Amino acid sequence: MDGPLWTERHAPALDEIPQDSVRERLERALDEPMNLVVQGPPGVGKTAAVRALARETHVDPGNDLVEINVADFFDRTKTEIREDPRFRSFLAGRSSMAKRDMINHVLKESAANAPVAGAFKTVVLDNAEAIREDFQQALRRVMERFHRTTQFVIVTRQPSKLIPPIRSRCFPVPVRVPTTDETIGVLDAICEAESVDAEPEGLEFVASAAGGDLREAILAAQTTAVEHDEITMQTAYETLGEVGFDDELREALLDARAGDVTDARSTLDDLLTEEGYDGGTLLRELLDTARSSSEIGPSDAARLHALAGEVDLAMSRGTDDRLHLTHLLTSWAAGRRSLEQRLASSGGRA
Repeated sequence: MDGPLWTERHAPALDEIPQDSVRERLERALDEPMNLVVQGPPGVGKTAAVRALARETHVDPGNDLVEINVADFFDRTKTEIREDPRFRSFLAGRSSMAKRDMINHVLKESAANAPVAGAFKTVVLDNAEAIREDFQQALRRVMERFHRTTQFVIVTRQPSKLIPPIRSRCFPVPVRVPTTDETIGVLDAICEAESVDAEPEGLEFVASAAGGDLREAILAAQTTAVEHDEITMQTAYETLGEVGFDDELREALLDARAGDVTDARSTLDDLLTEEGYDGGTLLRELLDTARSSSEIGPSDAARLHALAGEVDLAMSRGTDDRLHLTHLLTSWAAGRRSLEQRLASSGGRA
């Protein structure tokens, strides 16, 4: 998909967040900054709401909003963390530091740095359900130490994973699934801003198909508009009825099966980062492609489905989608090669 994603180009302002209760709760943090736990299912607008609050709160949100995805630490090696440009200055000369200490150091330094403008800065921890309990204890101490100059916002799908001392220090902001009408309202405003002709029936189809996932609805509307220059019931049906990246997904599966995991991983990266897929959607598309492709075959497709359950569970916990999808393809390919070797050694007998 060429050009910026609509989810980025039309990031909502605070008063444009479709869920009334979310707007009302976040507005309380304008006059009296407080630590927050923003909680809700994937795709409902949690991170977008936090960014909207930061833009409204900070004179210089580019510097006084610090976003840290938990997967940036827990699903990466120490070398990858040290080489990340966001963390490099904090970790220079600390090559012998344990991973846990690296994480704590980056968090503490991020909180300790004085705000560029205004009286405080905001540190966001996204996908916080993946934070181990020992790190949560360290986070609690950092929150206590820097509470006067740093607002902490914890974004999570599973608030029950947070320890009580963290939850007790944060004001909860539940983000519910937007209604179909709320999603249509968002899509209609975006289409008007993009000068895209959109029929009400087409927007309703897109909104209904997304099932409450606002991010998915916006990206589906953009895909439909790019392919057809309009959003009608027919064009939406034609777009959403197709995978859209059948060839890429099939090539990723065939590359992985042939042992070329690097190319398969590159394809997944493109779909996750450039095309805006979330991990759950991409997993479903991979399974659908495997099932419908004559080149994959029913036995290979069945093995992929059998492996997918554990991956789906891992991604629901908020960890890195790319790593888990790559692991899925790697395990799938390894299983096939093992089967082929057993068949060869037994003379073709299963």
